[in-house]
Amino acid sequence: VQLQASGGGLVHSGGSLRLSCTVTGFTLRDYVIGWFRQVPGKEREGVSCISGRRGPTYYVDSVKGRFTISRDNDKNTVYLQMNNLKPEDTAVYYCATRNAKRNGDTCPNPASMDYWGKGTLVTVSS
Repeated sequence: VQLQASGGGLVHSGGSLRLSCTVTGFTLRDYVIGWFRQVPGKEREGVSCISGRRGPTYYVDSVKGRFTISRDNDKNTVYLQMNNLKPEDTAVYYCATRNAKRNGDTCPNPASMDYWGKGTLVTVSS
């Protein structure tokens, strides 16, 4: 199982970025995918989650109306469209997954996720 996040970069406040998480080794439909972010000195935060079959299941309040999570099962890729970015969105963004059929806590709890990709840095300048 591998996840590869990409699409980070430097943008001005109000700008947009689209993050991609390409997965290999499993079928996206059977898994929950989450986007998380972390800044130095703070805990990792769940940003958005999507079920392989049911669609988006979670957005943290601070990104509602600005971020959109989506998936392309044929490409085994999950996207996070980030619009109207703010300096407080600056963080390393990670994608992670867990099997949707497994019982227990799930996304957006970081501890519930089984596999993580390497992060991609998003920097929003004011």
